[in-house]
Amino acid sequence: MTAPFAAPVSPPPSAARPRTGRPRLTELRLSAFAGHRGARFPLGAVTLLAGASGSGKTSALRAYQALARLAAGAGVGEVFPDPVACVPERARPDAQRRRGFRIGCTADGPQGPVRLDVAVQAEPGLRIVGERLSAGGLVLLETALRDPARRTVQAAWHTAGSAPVTRAPLPDDRLGTALLPLRVAGGTDGQRRVLAAAEQLLVALCSVFACDPRPERMRAPVPIGSGRLLGGCDNLADVLLRTRAQCGRRHAQLVAAVRAGCAGPVTDVLAEPLGDGTVRALLDRGTAPRTDLARLGDGELRYLALTLVLLTGPGVLDVDPPGEVPGALRALTVLADGFDRALDLRQREELLRLAVRMGERGHIRCVGAVSDGSWAAGTDGVTVVHLEP
Repeated sequence: MTAPFAAPVSPPPSAARPRTGRPRLTELRLSAFAGHRGARFPLGAVTLLAGASGSGKTSALRAYQALARLAAGAGVGEVFPDPVACVPERARPDAQRRRGFRIGCTADGPQGPVRLDVAVQAEPGLRIVGERLSAGGLVLLETALRDPARRTVQAAWHTAGSAPVTRAPLPDDRLGTALLPLRVAGGTDGQRRVLAAAEQLLVALCSVFACDPRPERMRAPVPIGSGRLLGGCDNLADVLLRTRAQCGRRHAQLVAAVRAGCAGPVTDVLAEPLGDGTVRALLDRGTAPRTDLARLGDGELRYLALTLVLLTGPGVLDVDPPGEVPGALRALTVLADGFDRALDLRQREELLRLAVRMGERGHIRCVGAVSDGSWAAGTDGVTVVHLEP
């Protein structure tokens, strides 16, 4: 990552052909991150990372979320509050007592595959020390730490004008690719190619919602107007009150999905305001008494919460979609840790079918962690990646 800027090479003919479609992540790479070394995970519209406890499923999701937050402009300190935990086990410091980690991804789209690789120093100080953006065999951006005493890295990006590259310092606490739209003028074909590749990668990484529903937090009434759905789905009752009033069609789909995955008859999913400014959620059983969500089991609550996540979108979830990205290009990626936790086989299969159906529409992608992926193997539209502890 700290090598000099690579000389441009001609892209293969296939890379020059225009492509269409919404930008999407097709690979996550953990070259050296937590318990992973040299790991590559293919990503589809619905991807399940399968493995026993300790195989690194959660850390893979954490790396994906970290890349998304860096792409959105967050500082490296916000993204990695405990950077030492990301350093591979038994990684030895170099002569300058430095240790770090490396992550990356590939985004496909109109520009063809665009690859990003990032090197982060965790000790003695947290900083991004190297970054490379490339496409079609051409290095479009490369950064390297030249002077440890300065809080900058030396960057060089493809120009293809009177000078082959442009060099300038960039801050070492931000992703350089996310800063390119502010630094590159777009006056040459080479600069326009850099901007197009950076945009494709940033769009593919935007709008990530990491969730792991916590049933113990979903049973009690919550304040009305508490906001968008949280990652733990604590305020599920309040969000149900909102979605039920805003979109009858989606609410009907939610009711149908809950009916398929919960025990007993279900005619509606209700949100009942209480007199103290809070709201609770209930299942309408038709002629039978209504069931307060507090009485549901953990599996039913997690199933209901994940179903709601897949059927809604950034306007309801705790996500900040970038305003500069056209709506037609936006896609929400749901990172679901414990996708199968506490669910029975029927609930897992119903939830997976819903994820595939939403993925086919192009607006939702899902990466879930499961303990065993055998039940999903061979399902059309699902990529199962098996991790070894």
